[in-house]
Amino acid sequence: MKITFLGAAGTVTGSRYLIEFSGRRILVDCGLFQGLKSLRLRNRERFPIAPSSVDAVLLTHAHLDHSGYLPRLVFEGFKGPIYCSSATRDLSRILLLDSAHIQEEEAEHARGHGYSKHAHPEPLYTVAAAEQTLRQFESVAWAEPLALNGGLKATFLRAGHILGASMIHLRHERVTATFSGDLGRPRDPMMAPPSPLPPSDYLVIESTYGDRKHEDVDPAAELDGLISRAKGNGGVILIPSFAVGRTQSLLFQLWSLKKAGRLQGLPVFVDSPMASDVTDLYLKHPSDHRLDPQQCREVFGIAHYVRTADESKALSARKGPMILISASGMITGGRILHHLRAFGGDPSNAIALAGYQAEGTRGAQLAQGAESIKIFGEYVPIRAKVARLPNESAHADADEMLAWLRLAARPIRTYITHGDPPASAALAERIGKELGWDCTVPEQLGAYEWNRPVIRN
Repeated sequence: MKITFLGAAGTVTGSRYLIEFSGRRILVDCGLFQGLKSLRLRNRERFPIAPSSVDAVLLTHAHLDHSGYLPRLVFEGFKGPIYCSSATRDLSRILLLDSAHIQEEEAEHARGHGYSKHAHPEPLYTVAAAEQTLRQFESVAWAEPLALNGGLKATFLRAGHILGASMIHLRHERVTATFSGDLGRPRDPMMAPPSPLPPSDYLVIESTYGDRKHEDVDPAAELDGLISRAKGNGGVILIPSFAVGRTQSLLFQLWSLKKAGRLQGLPVFVDSPMASDVTDLYLKHPSDHRLDPQQCREVFGIAHYVRTADESKALSARKGPMILISASGMITGGRILHHLRAFGGDPSNAIALAGYQAEGTRGAQLAQGAESIKIFGEYVPIRAKVARLPNESAHADADEMLAWLRLAARPIRTYITHGDPPASAALAERIGKELGWDCTVPEQLGAYEWNRPVIRN
């Protein structure tokens, strides 16, 4: 077997791993590069191999930095199956169609307002390409080996993180390898914990939080402080949030505050057409999370869900106090841009950043104290209070990843990916020092042969 890192190497985005064996090619994940412009431009570059030469894709989960390039791959000639868990298949239908719609919308907006350097800006892919992609999805049962052509077997195991998130264990002849995907937290209040790491010759592990520990602070307490402020000055609490996973976690925190009587007189709006669809999937996939059906109805019933563009525009014109949750989580696109333009300049409002903000995103700029943000070709002043919500992450931190690894057999080599360079380097150093494992932090397009020696130490 041979692995080539087509993405998530030296960056926390664009997960794409090429596996070659017995004349076959598969991809584990095929995500979008996000964040810095230099990274986003990679999405427009020619794919490093002919998409038509890929036999299959194994998808760890639905987040766009893992799945979002699939419609482009299909548009350029990939015709094979896309294997994933049942919940990932359901979530991908929501996310990929929304992503395509946003890209079509933004290309049209750029053409109409002339702020693109391209005379005729085009979307990376269309809704039609996303629909064709979804027809190639095939769901796989948990923990049951899937036999692929060329003698490869793939087993999908729970990774926690979000609904349907998987780690993927591969076996080809004598060689075994596991991809962690995005690893969830062992004591997440909503999501089921990650499965144990199976014995593996090679391990590819993410490092989003590889250099830090989540604060031991209740995120509901930080929200409570912002709620008191909003009630006092009639302000808006604007929360950029991923529609899948993060929004549902926020609603869980707000539900706990509502039970304590803290939300009186403060309406909650979720402005994301896909978010209400996602919440329905929690009832459809109960084994993926810890909530019972009644809790699901209560948690997700505290919000007013906004679907149409006219309703969203009305929200931007509405006065506070209110809590407004809107995609996307790192403010890279979508309706949150219009709300940030409407509410960001008022010091009585607050912008609450929930979870990781990748370098180069508007969310990272706000976290670093930016006084203005570029939206639709114009700079918008930011005078609202910017707050960080601690612990509002579905990723395991460095301590949690080490605790998970300590229970596993030692691999021949561990590859540290999907992290900013300091995070990846820190995790590699800790794994080497504390566990004695051999680690590599691969570079973009780095390629490695995977062989299993007859005798292992």
